[in-house]
Amino acid sequence: MPYQKFIANRQINIPYMVKIGYGKIGRIGKYLVDKGMSNVGLFWSDGLEEVIGGKLYKGFEQNDIEIVCNKIVQYINIEEVDKVAFNLPHNTDAILGIGGGKVIDFAKYCAHLLKKPYISVPTSISNDSFCSPNTSLLVDGRRTNVKSSIPFGVVIDLDIISKSPKMFVYSGMGDMISKATALWDWKVAYRKGYVGYNDFAAMLAYNSLDMILSMPQYDLGSSEFLRNLSTSLLLSGVSMEIAGTSRPASGAEHLISQSLDNIVKRPHLHGLQVGVSTYLCALLQNNPSIDKIRRFLLNSGFFEYMASDPLPKEQYIQAVRHAPLLKKDYYTVLSEKEIFLKAVHLVETETILKRVIQ
Repeated sequence: MPYQKFIANRQINIPYMVKIGYGKIGRIGKYLVDKGMSNVGLFWSDGLEEVIGGKLYKGFEQNDIEIVCNKIVQYINIEEVDKVAFNLPHNTDAILGIGGGKVIDFAKYCAHLLKKPYISVPTSISNDSFCSPNTSLLVDGRRTNVKSSIPFGVVIDLDIISKSPKMFVYSGMGDMISKATALWDWKVAYRKGYVGYNDFAAMLAYNSLDMILSMPQYDLGSSEFLRNLSTSLLLSGVSMEIAGTSRPASGAEHLISQSLDNIVKRPHLHGLQVGVSTYLCALLQNNPSIDKIRRFLLNSGFFEYMASDPLPKEQYIQAVRHAPLLKKDYYTVLSEKEIFLKAVHLVETETILKRVIQ
C-alpha cells in the first residue's frame, strides 16, 4: 500500500552528550554532574564491573554520584525489563547501560519506559544499536525489534574499545557498510511509492558511510580508525531517529541476518552476518558502490576473517528465501521477481561468497 503523502512535523531527539576518546570511563561522574544528574541506575554486562568498575566508581565518588540501582543483566525478555524498570527508585535521574548489546538494549528500554535520560556506554562497537532508537528484546521467546528512544548521551572509551576482540570490530564494520545497500533499498522503495523518504536522514547515513570508506587504510587498532568507526555507527543511529524508521540503516541485508538468526543454532555476530549479506545484496542491486564495498571488506581483512569461520551455506540460502517474508509490505531488492534464484547462483559461484559461505 502506498505511503501517506503528507508528512506531519514530529519531535526529533538527538544525543545531548557525546564523548569519544581515551579515559572516558573515569570522567562519566563529571559528565553526569555537569548535566544535573546525581542519582543513577547502573546496568552491566556480566563480568565487566570487576574490570572497569573501579575507574567508574572513583569518578562517581569524586563527583558525589549516588548509585540507586546496580544490576548485572543476564536476560533480555521484555517482561523482565518491565519488572525491573518499574521497580527503580523514583529519584533516579538517569540510567546507564555499560557493556555489550544485551545490556545496552535492556537499559535503553528501561529508560524509555520511565522516560528517563539514558546514557549508553558500549564496551564494543559491534553494531549501531548503542545509539539507535530501537531495541532488540525477547518477546514471547523470539528476538523482536522494539521501538524505544535514542540515548540522551553516548560515552565511548577508546581504551576499552581497543582491547575488545577483533570480531567485535569486524562486526561493527559489517553493520556500518550495510548502509550502502539499505539506502539503495530505501530509495527504490520510495520511487515505487511504498515509503516516504527523508533527504537529511539519507544524507547523514551516506556521510557516515563515507567517513569509513574514504579512509586511505584500515588499521583496526589505530585510534583514528576506531574513532571514525564509532562516530559512523553513532551517526547511523541518529539517521534512524531523524527518518523515523530504520530504513537508512537496515534493508535486505538485515532481513537475511534476522532470518539466519531464526534458523541456525549458533548465529554469528549480527554485524558479521550483515556484512556478508551486504556484499551479496550489493551484487543483486548492481549497487553503484559495489567496488568500494568489495575493496573495503577485502582490504580491512573482513572477508579473510569470515573465511576462517564461514556462514553455513544450506541455512544461509534458506535464510535468503525466508527473509522477504519477515516484514509485510517492506520492499527490498529481495522483493524482486526471480531474485532468489540469482542470489543462490551468486552464493554458489561468486569467488568471495564461496569462501565466506560454505
